[in-house]
Amino acid sequence: MTKSITFYKYQGTGNDFVITSDIYEVTTSQIQYLCDRKFGIGADGLIVLKQEANADFDMMYYNADGTESFCGNGSRCAVMHAHHLRWIDKSCTFNSNDGVHEAEIEGNLVKLKMHDVMSIEARGADYETNTGSPHYISFANSLDFDIVSKAKTIRYSKEYEKNGINVNFISPLIDALKIRTYERGVEGETLSCGTGVTAAALTEHYSKIGEDGNYLRTIQTQGGELQVSFTVSNGKYINIFLIGPAVKVFKGEVLL
Repeated sequence: MTKSITFYKYQGTGNDFVITSDIYEVTTSQIQYLCDRKFGIGADGLIVLKQEANADFDMMYYNADGTESFCGNGSRCAVMHAHHLRWIDKSCTFNSNDGVHEAEIEGNLVKLKMHDVMSIEARGADYETNTGSPHYISFANSLDFDIVSKAKTIRYSKEYEKNGINVNFISPLIDALKIRTYERGVEGETLSCGTGVTAAALTEHYSKIGEDGNYLRTIQTQGGELQVSFTVSNGKYINIFLIGPAVKVFKGEVLL
Protein backbone atom coordinates (compact mmCIF):
# COMPACT_ATOMS: atom_id res chain seq x y z
CA MET A 1 0.00 0.00 0.00
CA THR A 2 1.39 3.38 -1.01
CA LYS A 3 0.66 6.66 0.70
CA SER A 4 1.57 10.29 0.16
CA ILE A 5 4.04 11.71 2.66
CA THR A 6 5.15 15.31 3.11
CA PHE A 7 8.89 15.93 2.94
CA TYR A 8 11.25 18.90 3.08
CA LYS A 9 14.52 19.33 1.26
CA TYR A 10 17.32 20.97 3.27
CA GLN A 11 20.97 21.64 2.63
CA GLY A 12 23.89 22.53 4.86
CA THR A 13 26.79 23.90 2.79
CA GLY A 14 25.67 21.75 -0.12
CA ASN A 15 25.25 18.55 1.90
CA ASP A 16 21.58 17.85 1.07
CA PHE A 17 18.88 15.89 2.84
CA VAL A 18 15.28 14.75 2.60
CA ILE A 19 13.54 15.30 5.96
CA THR A 20 10.16 13.94 6.99
CA SER A 21 8.16 13.42 10.17
CA ASP A 22 5.30 11.63 8.39
CA ILE A 23 6.94 8.23 8.83
CA TYR A 24 9.51 6.78 11.20
CA GLU A 25 10.17 3.24 10.02
CA VAL A 26 11.59 2.99 6.51
CA THR A 27 13.06 0.18 4.43
CA THR A 28 16.40 0.23 2.66
CA SER A 29 14.69 0.31 -0.74
CA GLN A 30 12.53 3.28 0.32
CA ILE A 31 15.61 5.20 1.52
CA GLN A 32 17.45 4.48 -1.72
CA TYR A 33 14.42 5.57 -3.75
CA LEU A 34 13.96 8.87 -1.90
CA CYS A 35 17.66 9.72 -2.18
CA ASP A 36 17.96 8.72 -5.86
CA ARG A 37 18.72 11.82 -7.95
CA LYS A 38 17.24 10.36 -11.12
CA PHE A 39 14.14 8.45 -10.00
CA GLY A 40 13.44 9.94 -6.56
CA ILE A 41 13.88 13.29 -4.84
CA GLY A 42 17.65 13.21 -4.61
CA ALA A 43 19.80 13.65 -1.50
CA ASP A 44 22.95 12.59 0.30
CA GLY A 45 20.76 11.14 3.04
CA LEU A 46 17.32 10.75 4.61
CA ILE A 47 16.36 12.15 8.03
CA VAL A 48 13.24 10.97 9.85
CA LEU A 49 12.03 12.88 12.90
CA LYS A 50 9.57 12.23 15.69
CA GLN A 51 8.76 14.04 18.91
CA GLU A 52 10.10 12.31 22.00
CA ALA A 53 9.22 12.55 25.69
CA ASN A 54 12.83 12.25 26.92
CA ALA A 55 14.22 14.90 24.54
CA ASP A 56 12.84 17.51 22.17
CA PHE A 57 12.89 15.03 19.30
CA ASP A 58 14.40 11.86 17.87
CA MET A 59 16.38 12.00 14.64
CA MET A 60 17.39 8.96 12.64
CA TYR A 61 19.83 9.47 9.80
CA TYR A 62 20.29 7.17 6.81
CA ASN A 63 22.92 7.42 4.10
CA ALA A 64 21.73 7.31 0.51
CA ASP A 65 22.49 3.57 0.35
CA GLY A 66 20.26 2.88 3.37
CA THR A 67 22.96 2.43 6.02
CA GLU A 68 22.75 4.27 9.34
CA SER A 69 25.28 6.75 10.69
CA PHE A 70 25.51 10.02 12.58
CA CYS A 71 25.57 13.12 10.37
CA GLY A 72 26.72 16.54 11.57
CA ASN A 73 25.28 18.63 8.75
CA GLY A 74 22.13 16.51 8.75
CA SER A 75 21.73 17.11 12.48
CA ARG A 76 22.04 20.86 11.98
CA CYS A 77 19.36 20.73 9.28
CA ALA A 78 17.14 18.59 11.51
CA VAL A 79 17.42 21.17 14.30
CA MET A 80 16.44 23.97 11.93
CA HIS A 81 13.49 21.92 10.68
CA ALA A 82 12.33 21.16 14.23
CA HIS A 83 12.34 24.92 14.77
CA HIS A 84 10.30 25.34 11.56
CA LEU A 85 7.78 22.80 12.91
CA ARG A 86 7.68 24.75 16.20
CA TRP A 87 8.86 21.72 18.14
CA ILE A 88 11.68 23.84 19.60
CA ASP A 89 12.55 27.49 20.06
CA LYS A 90 16.26 28.43 19.92
CA SER A 91 17.83 25.51 21.79
CA CYS A 92 17.20 21.81 22.09
CA THR A 93 18.38 18.34 22.95
CA PHE A 94 17.76 15.45 20.58
CA ASN A 95 18.51 11.77 20.22
CA SER A 96 20.44 10.63 17.15
CA ASN A 97 22.24 7.55 15.88
CA ASP A 98 25.19 8.09 18.24
CA GLY A 99 23.30 9.31 21.31
CA VAL A 100 22.09 12.62 22.75
CA HIS A 101 23.17 16.00 21.34
CA GLU A 102 22.52 19.63 22.19
CA ALA A 103 22.13 22.48 19.71
CA GLU A 104 21.38 26.20 19.48
CA ILE A 105 20.04 28.34 16.64
CA GLU A 106 21.65 31.73 16.08
CA GLY A 107 20.02 33.45 13.10
CA ASN A 108 20.50 31.15 10.11
CA LEU A 109 23.31 29.27 11.88
CA VAL A 110 23.00 26.10 13.92
CA LYS A 111 25.58 25.43 16.61
CA LEU A 112 25.70 21.67 17.21
CA LYS A 113 27.51 20.15 20.17
CA MET A 114 29.47 17.07 19.16
CA HIS A 115 30.61 14.26 21.43
CA ASP A 116 34.05 14.46 23.03
CA VAL A 117 36.92 12.91 21.09
CA MET A 118 39.36 10.94 23.22
CA SER A 119 41.85 9.81 20.60
CA ILE A 120 43.32 10.54 17.20
CA GLU A 121 45.50 7.77 15.77
CA ALA A 122 48.34 8.07 13.28
CA ARG A 123 48.18 5.93 10.14
CA GLY A 124 51.66 6.47 8.76
CA ALA A 125 51.59 10.09 7.54
CA ASP A 126 47.78 10.11 7.79
CA TYR A 127 45.32 9.98 10.70
CA GLU A 128 42.10 8.31 11.82
CA THR A 129 39.49 9.40 14.35
CA ASN A 130 35.78 9.11 15.09
CA THR A 131 33.54 12.18 15.43
CA GLY A 132 30.26 10.26 15.42
CA SER A 133 31.31 8.62 12.17
CA PRO A 134 34.76 7.17 11.37
CA HIS A 135 37.12 9.41 9.41
CA TYR A 136 40.45 9.00 7.67
CA ILE A 137 42.36 12.28 7.23
CA SER A 138 45.19 12.92 4.77
CA PHE A 139 47.07 16.21 4.35
CA ALA A 140 47.80 17.54 0.86
CA ASN A 141 49.50 20.65 -0.53
CA SER A 142 46.70 21.05 -3.08
CA LEU A 143 43.24 19.54 -3.43
CA ASP A 144 43.15 19.84 -7.22
CA PHE A 145 43.22 16.12 -7.97
CA ASP A 146 40.84 13.18 -8.41
CA ILE A 147 40.04 12.57 -4.76
CA VAL A 148 37.43 9.89 -5.48
CA SER A 149 39.90 7.46 -7.04
CA LYS A 150 42.42 7.99 -4.26
CA ALA A 151 39.76 7.78 -1.55
CA LYS A 152 38.41 4.50 -2.91
CA THR A 153 41.80 2.81 -2.48
CA ILE A 154 41.51 3.62 1.24
CA ARG A 155 37.77 3.09 1.73
CA TYR A 156 37.85 -0.31 -0.05
CA SER A 157 41.17 -1.45 1.40
CA LYS A 158 41.20 -4.70 3.39
CA GLU A 159 41.15 -2.76 6.67
CA TYR A 160 38.07 -0.64 5.90
CA GLU A 161 36.12 -2.50 3.22
CA LYS A 162 33.65 -4.21 5.58
CA ASN A 163 32.56 -1.29 7.79
CA GLY A 164 33.61 1.57 5.53
CA ILE A 165 35.28 4.86 6.39
CA ASN A 166 34.92 8.45 5.27
CA VAL A 167 38.07 9.80 3.61
CA ASN A 168 39.08 13.45 3.89
CA PHE A 169 41.84 15.36 2.15
CA ILE A 170 42.77 18.64 3.83
CA SER A 171 45.02 21.55 2.92
CA PRO A 172 45.81 24.14 5.61
CA LEU A 173 45.64 27.83 4.69
CA ILE A 174 46.67 30.83 6.78
CA ASP A 175 43.14 31.74 7.86
CA ALA A 176 41.21 28.56 7.04
CA LEU A 177 41.40 24.87 6.28
CA LYS A 178 40.29 23.51 2.91
CA ILE A 179 38.70 20.08 2.75
CA ARG A 180 37.26 17.61 0.27
CA THR A 181 35.46 14.51 1.52
CA TYR A 182 34.52 11.12 0.12
CA GLU A 183 31.60 9.72 2.15
CA ARG A 184 30.85 6.07 2.76
CA GLY A 185 27.18 5.33 2.19
CA VAL A 186 27.08 7.93 -0.57
CA GLU A 187 30.16 6.30 -2.13
CA GLY A 188 31.29 9.50 -3.73
CA GLU A 189 32.37 13.05 -2.96
CA THR A 190 29.90 15.30 -1.16
CA LEU A 191 30.05 19.08 -1.15
CA SER A 192 30.39 19.08 2.63
CA CYS A 193 30.54 16.67 5.58
CA GLY A 194 30.02 17.97 9.13
CA THR A 195 31.68 15.09 10.96
CA GLY A 196 34.53 15.22 8.43
CA VAL A 197 35.02 18.96 8.98
CA THR A 198 35.11 18.33 12.73
CA ALA A 199 37.60 15.50 12.34
CA ALA A 200 39.79 17.66 10.11
CA ALA A 201 39.89 20.59 12.55
CA LEU A 202 40.80 18.35 15.48
CA THR A 203 43.39 16.40 13.50
CA GLU A 204 45.06 19.58 12.26
CA HIS A 205 45.40 20.75 15.86
CA TYR A 206 46.64 17.36 17.01
CA SER A 207 49.31 17.13 14.31
CA LYS A 208 50.39 20.79 14.10
CA ILE A 209 49.80 22.37 17.55
CA GLY A 210 48.98 19.82 20.21
CA GLU A 211 48.69 22.31 23.07
CA ASP A 212 45.77 22.63 25.49
CA GLY A 213 43.49 25.65 25.06
CA ASN A 214 40.41 26.97 23.30
CA TYR A 215 40.36 26.99 19.50
CA LEU A 216 38.16 28.09 16.59
CA ARG A 217 38.89 26.97 13.02
CA THR A 218 37.19 28.03 9.80
CA ILE A 219 36.77 25.27 7.24
CA GLN A 220 36.22 25.80 3.51
CA THR A 221 34.22 22.95 2.00
CA GLN A 222 33.22 22.59 -1.64
CA GLY A 223 29.75 23.83 -0.66
CA GLY A 224 30.55 26.69 1.70
CA GLU A 225 32.08 27.67 5.01
CA LEU A 226 31.75 25.97 8.40
CA GLN A 227 33.44 26.58 11.74
CA VAL A 228 34.55 24.22 14.48
CA SER A 229 35.20 25.42 18.02
CA PHE A 230 36.75 23.14 20.63
CA THR A 231 38.69 22.94 23.88
CA VAL A 232 41.75 20.77 24.39
CA SER A 233 42.27 19.62 27.96
CA ASN A 234 44.99 17.11 28.87
CA GLY A 235 45.12 16.09 25.24
CA LYS A 236 41.38 15.35 25.04
CA TYR A 237 39.00 17.24 22.76
CA ILE A 238 35.91 18.52 24.58
CA ASN A 239 33.21 21.19 24.13
CA ILE A 240 33.28 20.61 20.38
CA PHE A 241 30.79 22.61 18.32
CA LEU A 242 30.06 22.40 14.60
CA ILE A 243 28.72 25.76 13.41
CA GLY A 244 27.16 26.63 10.08
CA PRO A 245 24.03 27.39 8.03
CA ALA A 246 21.04 25.09 7.55
CA VAL A 247 18.74 26.08 4.70
CA LYS A 248 15.25 24.88 3.74
CA VAL A 249 15.14 24.48 -0.03
CA PHE A 250 11.59 23.33 -0.73
CA LYS A 251 8.61 21.31 0.51
CA GLY A 252 6.87 18.57 -1.42
CA GLU A 253 4.88 15.34 -1.39
CA VAL A 254 5.95 11.93 -2.60
CA LEU A 255 4.28 8.53 -2.85
CA LEU A 256 5.98 5.93 -0.70
